[in-house]
Amino acid sequence: FRNKDYYMCEGCKSIFMDSKFYLDPEKEKDRYLLHNNDVDDLGYQKFVKPIIDYTIDNFTGSNPGLDFGAGHGPVISTLLKRMSYDIEMYDPFFHNQKELLKKKYDYIISCEVIEHFHNPAKEFLALKQMLNSGGKLILKTDILKPETDFSKWYYKNDSTHVFFYSIDSFDFIVKHFGFSKVFIDD
Repeated sequence: FRNKDYYMCEGCKSIFMDSKFYLDPEKEKDRYLLHNNDVDDLGYQKFVKPIIDYTIDNFTGSNPGLDFGAGHGPVISTLLKRMSYDIEMYDPFFHNQKELLKKKYDYIISCEVIEHFHNPAKEFLALKQMLNSGGKLILKTDILKPETDFSKWYYKNDSTHVFFYSIDSFDFIVKHFGFSKVFIDD
C-alpha cells in the first residue's frame, strides 16, 4: 500500500492514486467481500446511524431513495426498508441493476463509496442527474484535512481506496456539478 504513486489535483485539492495501481475488478470484489457488513452487527449499525437519522429527519418512507454502492451487506438500505422506506440498492459488484441508474430519486446515499470512484467526475455527474429537483446526495467518507499527514493516513491503506477528498474538493463538486450547497458533519 505504501509504495504507490499519488497526485494532488490543483483544481479540487483531491489526492488520487495513479491508475496503474488500481486492482482489477475480480481482486477489487474479493477485497469488498472481506468487509464485515453484517446487517445485524450492532457496531456497524451504530457506524451508519448518522445516515439513517439524517434520512429519517429529512424524508418519509414514500420518498424514493437509492443506496448507491450498497455492497454485499446492504446495512443502510436494509435498516431503512425495515422502517418501510422506499429505497433501491445499486452496487456494480453485488446489486448490478443498471436500470436503477436511469430512475430519479429524492435522495441518494453513498456510504464509504466515493473513495472508490475511479472517475469521480463521471460518477458525480451521474449521481446529480439521478436526483429529483431539491434532492439530496448523502455521503460518508473520511475527509483529508490540512493537518493530515497523508503518508501516515490509515485511510489510503485500503487497496480499493483510490480518491481522497478535502473540504475544498466538496466545494469544487458543488460548483462544477450543479449541487446547491455542501454540509459537512463530523
